[in-house]
Amino acid sequence: MGKVREFIDDAARKFIEAQPLFFVASAPLASDGRINVSPKGLDSLRVLGPNTVAYLDLTGSGIETIAHLKENGRIVLMFCAFQGPPKILRLHGRGKAVERGQAEYRDLAQQFPTYEGARAIILVEVSRVSDSCGYSVPVLKYESERNHLTAWANKLGAAGLKKYRKEKNESSIDQLTGLGKANKQARIPHVRTDTIFSFIRMNRILL
Repeated sequence: MGKVREFIDDAARKFIEAQPLFFVASAPLASDGRINVSPKGLDSLRVLGPNTVAYLDLTGSGIETIAHLKENGRIVLMFCAFQGPPKILRLHGRGKAVERGQAEYRDLAQQFPTYEGARAIILVEVSRVSDSCGYSVPVLKYESERNHLTAWANKLGAAGLKKYRKEKNESSIDQLTGLGKANKQARIPHVRTDTIFSFIRMNRILL
């Protein structure tokens, strides 16, 4: 049976950290706006607290999630068990994009491996944690990560990536504000980065 809670407990955290793949969904406010869902892999997600997660956003041709967060902040992350007992877990909340070069980025980036193509960190304040059966999710065998994205970013280099992001990432497909434009993001209640960084530092001490 499904379970709903208001925070990420130890069982949920372990399940999240065990998955090599997760999905991110967001949407604009307009009724005719295009909804977006994106798969995420690599070592790119961290649970920073019982109500806070962050993931590393790597350079690509789309900028939908960041544009939607700047407009309205709504986001959901989904994790599926492709091995072992069937299960789906969703994290609903509000998020913001901490872009490369912003004050918070450096401290948050210390939680992740270094990727040349990193363009932002998506910080999410989780308000609802739910799981469901996942009986129809197929059993799949994980083999390895693909290196195509990192190889592409390394080949472009810092200057090439900056040019690419300017050409491809400044607006969403619905012409919402994307990366690198000065605008006020949708407010996320209760996310205090000083508290998050204190949590991060305490984890380093305990480890």
